Amino acid sequence: MIRSAWPNSTDILEGLHRVLSSSLLETARELSALLAPIVEHSALVIFTEDCTGRPRKTAGDRTIIDRVTIAELDVIRDAATAHPGAMWNVMSAIGDAERPVAAWIAPTGALLVLTDPVAPSGTMGQADVLAAVGSLWHLVALDIRHQVGAAAPDYLLDSRAVSRERMRTIAELTDTHSVTLESLLAILRSRDASDAKARQAATELAANAMVQLRAVSDRYLSLSEEPVARAFERLRDDLRPLERFSDLDVQFVEPPTDGRALPGEVAHAARAIVRGAVLALVEQSNVSRVRVQWDCDGSNLLIGIRDDGPGDLSTDVTSVRQLASRVTALDGTLAVEATPGWGSEVAVTIPLDAPTAPLALASEWGLSAREREVLALVASGARNRTIAESLSISENTAKFHVSNLLRKVGARSRSELAALAH
Repeated sequence: MIRSAWPNSTDILEGLHRVLSSSLLETARELSALLAPIVEHSALVIFTEDCTGRPRKTAGDRTIIDRVTIAELDVIRDAATAHPGAMWNVMSAIGDAERPVAAWIAPTGALLVLTDPVAPSGTMGQADVLAAVGSLWHLVALDIRHQVGAAAPDYLLDSRAVSRERMRTIAELTDTHSVTLESLLAILRSRDASDAKARQAATELAANAMVQLRAVSDRYLSLSEEPVARAFERLRDDLRPLERFSDLDVQFVEPPTDGRALPGEVAHAARAIVRGAVLALVEQSNVSRVRVQWDCDGSNLLIGIRDDGPGDLSTDVTSVRQLASRVTALDGTLAVEATPGWGSEVAVTIPLDAPTAPLALASEWGLSAREREVLALVASGARNRTIAESLSISENTAKFHVSNLLRKVGARSRSELAALAH
């Protein structure tokens, strides 16, 4: 099928504004709506390692988006890298089936995939269409990176909940399949087995399966964690403009190079918190030096930011209150100690491990794993549509889960439910 209509520039700008104004949980749906008049598609998939909690963001045909895997997206990204500008209408495995796809890679490294793409005819050639989508995608990918860097509390709550559930699932799958494959290998290696060729072939098959399983597990871990030294180096890069374009002297105390890797949401939040704290400190008068220190005690990331200013910073300052809300979303603590004439210090502690359950009373309420996910999103202020998009379920199913939560918890409204959750 060929589309003949091409949206006017006003419609494109309004659609782009909706995408850039949406939350990370809604980006895929809004971007799909923006691109639909330009390139018709059955599903849209975003893959970005900037979002450690949800590297995949999807919209469209559920038979595709419910089955798409990181391994499939890695293959598409490798193929798209070999196509300058865009990969158009190339057959590739996605959603557990071979389908035609179009793919674009943004300067941030984020991947955009459209399945079953059909471009309009008449007003623009194919090269112009691909370039137009590429330009829009570059802006959206940059916005995603900026939103992740801002580390809003609702994003941190969602990211931590999803990371926790994903790591639990990976651990269970790895354990289950490893035991199965190890048992299979033990049987096949037994001298009592007959038919040497069949035994050898089956042994190789099981061994290869174990290697692939470990590769998948390692890939998910690479998306979920960031070495502490690399995270700190990225922080230094973030703060270099302050040194370059002002008289501020920023001193860094390096963390141990062999420290425990940081969960992705903690690494992103820590950088955003430090940036915000430094800016809050330099808003005071006569601040010429700031010292930034990271450390890790094995269970917590310990952050200290100290200045040489007047020593009058407090938690009543609006910017500091905003930082505290981000820290709270990760179950951490923030304290400010100011000494008049000697400077102010912001001390932050962020647990590296999320609570074993999203909520302390979850077990008492008898909530399922899915209900706990829904409750975490309700607590972050998400509505039913956002919950549905976030968990890849229908809006009616999200509404059903919320109703069950209200009944089980004994809350009379969503706001009361969120308050009880917090």
